[in-house]
Amino acid sequence: MHIEKTKVFSALSNEVRLRCVYLLATNEEICVCELVEALQINQPSASKALASLKGTGLVRDRRDANWIYYQLRSDLPSWLNEVINAVVDDLAGEKICKADERRFRRLATRPRELACP
Repeated sequence: MHIEKTKVFSALSNEVRLRCVYLLATNEEICVCELVEALQINQPSASKALASLKGTGLVRDRRDANWIYYQLRSDLPSWLNEVINAVVDDLAGEKICKADERRFRRLATRPRELACP
């Protein structure tokens, strides 16, 4: 798989996309409506962020009826996994990401076994 480094780093230079990466890295998969609620942003912003991440090759999606679920690709190059892990580790200490994660965990749309630690 070929990933353009400049596109990846450009995508990671945006706060909303970084917050999306954080939630995607710490959860199995997420739909747009969940990101809207967790990040407290509008739907077009969430969709645009996910489309950008998908365009870089970081994210893949799957459709289930009317819902589209996103997840980080499992086949990313090792250098990129290291970058994402470092970013996620750093973001874990940020107030905004902690708040995003709390809101995400409380969402009624999440399966019960994933909703509460």
